[in-house]
Amino acid sequence: MKREEVLIEALPYIRKFYGAKIVIKVGGHALVDEHIMDNIMRDTVLLRFIGIKPVVVHGGGPEITKLMEKLGKKPRFFRGLRITDDETLEIARMVLVGSVNERIVSLIGKHGGKGIGLSGNDGKLIVARKKAKQRMEGEEIDLGWVGEIEEINAEIIDITAEQNYIPVISPIAVDREGNSLNVNADSVAAEIACAIRAEKLILLTDVVGLLRNPADPSSLISEATPELVKELIAAGVIGGGMIPKVEACLKAAHRGVTAHIIDGKAPHTILLELLTDKGIGTMIIGSK
Repeated sequence: MKREEVLIEALPYIRKFYGAKIVIKVGGHALVDEHIMDNIMRDTVLLRFIGIKPVVVHGGGPEITKLMEKLGKKPRFFRGLRITDDETLEIARMVLVGSVNERIVSLIGKHGGKGIGLSGNDGKLIVARKKAKQRMEGEEIDLGWVGEIEEINAEIIDITAEQNYIPVISPIAVDREGNSLNVNADSVAAEIACAIRAEKLILLTDVVGLLRNPADPSSLISEATPELVKELIAAGVIGGGMIPKVEACLKAAHRGVTAHIIDGKAPHTILLELLTDKGIGTMIIGSK
């Protein structure tokens, strides 16, 4: 398309989303590839300058695992959740609240935006409780300092977003006794999107979206209802690491937030999904 045609196509979407809050969850390869992350944050800053209010939530699983192994500690998981003892929690805090969060804030500043790093401990932004012991084959498994969200205090997000900052939130929560808890980043993004009444929840992943046939990229589902998503899970088409992501999308859609699953590795995917007629990933909407 000619450049002027691209701008004209984007105009109605810019007008529609002007002033809206959009939660962008970053994970996967984006966190370990500086070039991909740079592109994502540049596009995020662009959204801020055209009047959209982005909120960034990030994970950091690969970097936590890398640091654990460097320190001679073997990562352990239960059904996709990292078993988090005292030492693992400190490593997670170092990575999530420290290196990853600071790097994203710095990239936002590089492109002319104002990023501000937050964790669940700031203003009791994310209040969680320790996840109960799990049972597997008759054995009780203590996940350690793994949390499930009880409450999102959105005030600090609203205040910073209204002052033209881009909040960058790490998934470390706090319980009512002041203990830190490690929480799934997809769940954090969905709960925050609902709490701030966001227009959109965008999950940047390592896949193009939901596929009817996981082996065939051309089987992309552009728009899905919760009913279709549940059918695909029951049929085993959606499985593994995608389940927490679609569960987060279903939670958001149930509460009126349109959710998108898109490929974070491709350039400018956020802009293409939000500001063009066709879009590129999977949009999960509320029940029709």
